[in-house]
Amino acid sequence: MAANKEFIVRKKKGLVERVRESKAQPEWAIWDELEKLRWHIIRSLSVITMGGIVLFFFNKWLFTEVVFAPAEPGFITYRLSCALSKWAGAGGLVCLEPPVFSRLAIGFGEPFIISIKVSFLAGLLATFPYVLFELGNFVAPFVPESQRKSLRGVVLACSLLFFSGVAFGYFLLAPVSISWLMGFTIPGVENTPTLSSYINYMLIFTLPMGLIFQLPVICYFLSRIGLLSPEGMRSYRRHTIVGILLLAGIITPTVDGLTQVLVALPLYLLFEVSIFIVARGRRIYETET
Repeated sequence: MAANKEFIVRKKKGLVERVRESKAQPEWAIWDELEKLRWHIIRSLSVITMGGIVLFFFNKWLFTEVVFAPAEPGFITYRLSCALSKWAGAGGLVCLEPPVFSRLAIGFGEPFIISIKVSFLAGLLATFPYVLFELGNFVAPFVPESQRKSLRGVVLACSLLFFSGVAFGYFLLAPVSISWLMGFTIPGVENTPTLSSYINYMLIFTLPMGLIFQLPVICYFLSRIGLLSPEGMRSYRRHTIVGILLLAGIITPTVDGLTQVLVALPLYLLFEVSIFIVARGRRIYETET
């Protein structure tokens, strides 16, 4: 009897220990993953910081050749629009020519603070692929081993789409918007924007477009889990065209329709590319299920 009691006690103790271990393991696993995430974030911030520091030492070039370039009459977009207008026989109807204006720094030490802000934001844009690479390394252990190789392709696709969106905003949206906004005047009011206002608008023109251009990747993953189908997207094609034209009209409130079409066309092509990618992702989903 005593031996049986001792065996039962030991068995209960062993069961309790296993329960404790089973409860402790997920907790430790969570903390381990958080620790890994912390180091991924630290490495990403370190690279962004180094990029920002390097660009800060070249801040004159950064502001002259990059930040202020879309507001200069000699910017490539203005020259191409005038050449296109003459080639189409429209004269100067769609020739974008921004007014010459200066930017005011009204705060104490504002040029220095803005220089730091712009340098580190530019560092973030330049090192965005590395940030995605670190994110991919963090997500990799949670992805099936057979699909881990595709993560590099996803990182590359997201990087290319991001830079394409930023370029679209920088070379098209920014010049068109600057030409319109600075050309709109009120009698008796001199439009002289502050440096901070100009920088904020440049961010609005570029960074959101880099995120919007991630649409094909988002649609692909939605199709892989069965939430999106190419048939559904095609059925709403006409609604999408109207929405894109309205968005382009809001972005480019000019009297001519050519500028609106130039803005709407890349967005519509992005939608069509998304349909093609969704069709491929849907086939993979149907094969797996």
